Amino acid sequence: MLERASSLSPEDRDRLSQLQWHARTAVEGLHLGIHPSPLKGTSVEFKEHRPYVRGDEVRSIDWKLFGKTDRLYIRQYEEETNLRASLLLDQSGSMGYSGARQQGTSKHEFACRLAASLGYLFASQHDAVGLTTFDTSVKTHLPPRSRPAHLHALMELLATSRCGGETSLASVIESTLPKLGRRGVVFLISDGFDQVDALLRALSMVRQLPHEVVFFQVWHPDELDFPFSTRTRFRSLESPQRERIVDPLAFRAQYQKNLSDFRSQLEQGCKRQRVALVPCTTQETPSDVLAKFLAERGDA
Repeated sequence: MLERASSLSPEDRDRLSQLQWHARTAVEGLHLGIHPSPLKGTSVEFKEHRPYVRGDEVRSIDWKLFGKTDRLYIRQYEEETNLRASLLLDQSGSMGYSGARQQGTSKHEFACRLAASLGYLFASQHDAVGLTTFDTSVKTHLPPRSRPAHLHALMELLATSRCGGETSLASVIESTLPKLGRRGVVFLISDGFDQVDALLRALSMVRQLPHEVVFFQVWHPDELDFPFSTRTRFRSLESPQRERIVDPLAFRAQYQKNLSDFRSQLEQGCKRQRVALVPCTTQETPSDVLAKFLAERGDA
């Protein structure tokens, strides 16, 4: 089931081939690509002039400007380069929820398909993409690469992944900081269940590296509309020994208030930290989620 969920259909690939991700800030690297780099090189896009100093190549002198100003200036260029994308995939037990009314796509299956879609998108742009999976701690880490075989390795990792166990998002994110490398874009794919203040603090540390951060928060519709009306057994997916049979009507109002407060605090905090928060549900198609987000971001 998970192997099918993490694979991409021909329709997915067609949709993704029409999308393109442009870096918001200059990225560092030497490979030619579609993203601006802070490194000055010999690409075709002109960046700026600077005064000539002894030792500069004579061929870099702008002789037309010399004719106008009688001063020597060097033409600098802005090299376009590849981007490093890091996917952080939550595999804690809560991500295994697939519905109480009928068994459908679990949050984990949706998250794997979304990660696969992002991997395909960046690989098709010749950008480097990597994957880190975690629950209580980091389970696997595939460093960003742009080689064709690397995408296959990433897909294989997604196809064999399993969720279970507890997690502290904040502490796991902080532990991945040394692995993120130079500036790029970091995608967190998770339901975001953690203490909001701690999670926001961890995301702000990623932003300071500096990386662009996109948080795809995955919801199952049951978590949003709370459809339970009769006595129901609720069991923790992260601590199975914890369960309780309750009348959901007795605490529906409090649940909905807590949910609204949680989402509001997270949304406001992400805005302050300049983190793109993208809520999505398992009923959506990952390629549609990406297309909508890129259109709102200005890439489409």
